[in-house]
Amino acid sequence: MTRVAAIDCGTNSLRLLVADIDPRQGTLSDVDRRMEIVRLGQGVDRTGRLAPEALERTFAGLRQYEEIISTTGAEAVRMVATSATRDAENASEFVSGVRAILGADPEVISGAEEAALSFAGATAELPRTGIHAPYLVVDIGGGSTEFVVGRAEPATAVAAAISMDIGSVRLTERHLHGDPPEPAEAAAATADIDAALDVVAEKTAAASAATLVGLAGSITTVAAIALGLPAYDPAKVHHSRHSAAAVHAVAGRLLGSTRAERSKIGSLHPGRVDVIGAGALILDRVMNRFGFTEVVVSEHDILDGIAWELAMPVTGWAPGGGAAT
Repeated sequence: MTRVAAIDCGTNSLRLLVADIDPRQGTLSDVDRRMEIVRLGQGVDRTGRLAPEALERTFAGLRQYEEIISTTGAEAVRMVATSATRDAENASEFVSGVRAILGADPEVISGAEEAALSFAGATAELPRTGIHAPYLVVDIGGGSTEFVVGRAEPATAVAAAISMDIGSVRLTERHLHGDPPEPAEAAAATADIDAALDVVAEKTAAASAATLVGLAGSITTVAAIALGLPAYDPAKVHHSRHSAAAVHAVAGRLLGSTRAERSKIGSLHPGRVDVIGAGALILDRVMNRFGFTEVVVSEHDILDGIAWELAMPVTGWAPGGGAAT
């Protein structure tokens, strides 16, 4: 058994997973999993820089995480940073701040690396559940959305991966300014999404996948709303299945609601209230564009992929059940 700590810093959220990985059973067990909305990417699409207040929110969250990592005794720690820090001119301020707290630099990974880690985390369990490959894994973040086509056995095999600059925060800041958004604003966001999906279709065999797997906060929130949960329950969301019609209905509801109305949804995290409409719209357009009638929702994502990869040098195990190569 190997205990590892994985940190994912995205455009909207900061997340921690401390997990025990058993190489013999091929299992990952949570010790501590948590999330803070820090909105690191606040204004990055417009200014090209990380805002001072966004940096401080992120550093405050990291200080809490460092205490948890020390207390739980993780053998290895890895932090990755994604879309917002790839785009920012002052990323060095972020790196130096993280170094001061964790004693190590964050890895500012590429969109392709982000996609591969998300795929590994989301699909490691799927061969044992009877959910059929090949998979299209869609990870909707705040600044970007990753698309990965591949299989999960005998070891993770990614056939194609691409990252597109269509995230819930980015699209909200660009287009969805009304309360609720005006039809013209939603149409402009839809046009951005559809243009990006044309590129995905050109660069990957997304439409040929047998199963659409959706992950990250926008999609898990859509699932919770579709399930009618009075409060968010990850156990009920994980591996739940939702029809294209259900996703379309949730997206329409969210885009047609005011901020005050959305804030009353018990399963919606307060930090996602202003951007969830854009996230739901992305999922809706993905299902429409590639003809998926259903999405399988996963609570396991890039954090789990980071954890698996951290354990591999120690255990020799690879997600999906094969040996690391």
